[in-house]
Amino acid sequence: MSKNKILKETFPYRFVESPNHERGWIEKFNDFTRRWMTMYECDSPLQLLTAMDDINYTRWLDPSGVPCYRQGRGNVVKSPYKN
Repeated sequence: MSKNKILKETFPYRFVESPNHERGWIEKFNDFTRRWMTMYECDSPLQLLTAMDDINYTRWLDPSGVPCYRQGRGNVVKSPYKN
């Protein structure tokens, strides 16, 4: 049995590929269990490469709601409508 290949690790995420290069997924480290859990299975190798290249895209895919694409906006999102 072949092992999966870890392509890149950017804590708390790591990018994994199957031995036959047909499947790829993103794993996230769980602090409570101290284990890597599958967070998202990518649809294509291109999506996996995009997630590896753009950490904000990886955060956007994260189901736990991690803030992403926040540069230059501060910590507060203001409503475009006046009060």
